[in-house]
Amino acid sequence: MEEQASIFLGSQAGWRLEHSYAQLPEMFHVKAMPVPVKQPKLVVLNDQLAGELGLNAALLRREEGAAIFAGNELPHGAEPIAQAYAGHQFGNFTMLGDGRAILLGEQITPKGERFDVQLKGPGPTPFSRRGDGRAALGPMLREYVISEAMFALGIPTTRSLAVTLTGEMVHRQESLPGAVLTRVAASHIRVGTFEWAAARGDRTSLKALADYTIARHYAELVLVGVEKVYVEFFRMVMERQAALLAQWQLVGFIHGVMNTDNMSVCGETIDYGPCAFMDAYDPATVFSSIDQRGRYAYGNQPLIAQWNLARLAEALLPLFGEDEKQAVELANEMIESFKERIEFYWLRGMRRKLGLFSEEPGDRGLADELLEWMHQTKADFTNTFRDLPGVGDEQWRQRWMERLDRQEQTFEESVMLIKASNPAFIPRNHRVEEALEAAVAREDLSVMERLLEVLEKPYEDSAEHAEYRSPGGTEAEGYQTFCGT
Repeated sequence: MEEQASIFLGSQAGWRLEHSYAQLPEMFHVKAMPVPVKQPKLVVLNDQLAGELGLNAALLRREEGAAIFAGNELPHGAEPIAQAYAGHQFGNFTMLGDGRAILLGEQITPKGERFDVQLKGPGPTPFSRRGDGRAALGPMLREYVISEAMFALGIPTTRSLAVTLTGEMVHRQESLPGAVLTRVAASHIRVGTFEWAAARGDRTSLKALADYTIARHYAELVLVGVEKVYVEFFRMVMERQAALLAQWQLVGFIHGVMNTDNMSVCGETIDYGPCAFMDAYDPATVFSSIDQRGRYAYGNQPLIAQWNLARLAEALLPLFGEDEKQAVELANEMIESFKERIEFYWLRGMRRKLGLFSEEPGDRGLADELLEWMHQTKADFTNTFRDLPGVGDEQWRQRWMERLDRQEQTFEESVMLIKASNPAFIPRNHRVEEALEAAVAREDLSVMERLLEVLEKPYEDSAEHAEYRSPGGTEAEGYQTFCGT
């Protein structure tokens, strides 16, 4: 009876799960059931996201909802699977798969949109590679906070629906409270998913994956009847990645682990492990404890994105044409153009950050001069742009003011553009750690709740929240983040 009641609650809660990904060849997925935990307890639920998905947040806050989010019960219509994929991790190729994630299905929203609903940390799968398949509370709350902050900043991202305690401990360097994150994504198809098929030499399955991805994320290619559909598919993936990476750079976000299995082909930010936002501007900034050589440093992110896209192109080569030489030449030509595309998006965004409505050839130099001043003076990246025109050396400010005078818009209009393009609030590292420490060590969620309240409106400055604008100070030097796996 209890099981039936839980299933009934699931259907009443608004679950409308479908399973189109599971129709792909079996090489891309395996059945995987969550492993029940001792004592599910809901820590945080994203009411706004639940509503967008067509879910009843009030019902999901009940005990039965916690059981679903912990993996003890399945929502109505769920058919759990673990997805298979490969990946270049720090440049080294590995066959991977969801080692601690299980896809419950694809929720169809009231608007007819399709979103993956995935549990992260619900126990081992056939891809766990001797791992326990579990997750700790701290890293799952970190993903919740950072992903929701990215969403509020207007940056394409996976999102977090819920975090649930398991009532069990997970053992890493120390014993930590276990938790499960419920992640929502346009899909979890990665560059590494295509690498998985290519590594097996299965052109039929590779084509099936490409056709599915195009239909799900790039349907316009089918509607307009593009001749070289797979070539244009790659070009559009590259375009979305250029736009995404430019947005990361423009807010000082550092992903931390830009492996090919962490690059979504639909253009969303995915996997918030050792990520963080930069305080003092320095292109060499690295936060990840495992990135000893700075491969994924802030200044390297555009180059790594291009490298990852080259791996996608290699995987797709069999679909680019019968003539392998021509296919390689075409792929190389497209990959080389990535530099221009990310420069386009970055400069467009930088002009807005500087309050520029028009375009002039010297705008890149003007931006570079400010960044160099920030680097030399260790100025805070976020606050420098937010506080224009009162920053920068005197000569730079004079050149900047002269540039503003050459456009039709008034100075006041430029200031309005600056405020609309530069966040006052980002997830400051010390604030995130403060919130996680309170939640994990003292079971105090109030610190995180207040932080989330501030991050929900990043462009609305207020005296009430002024303390959240301050960088961490000298105590934050040497700050490191960890994967949590």
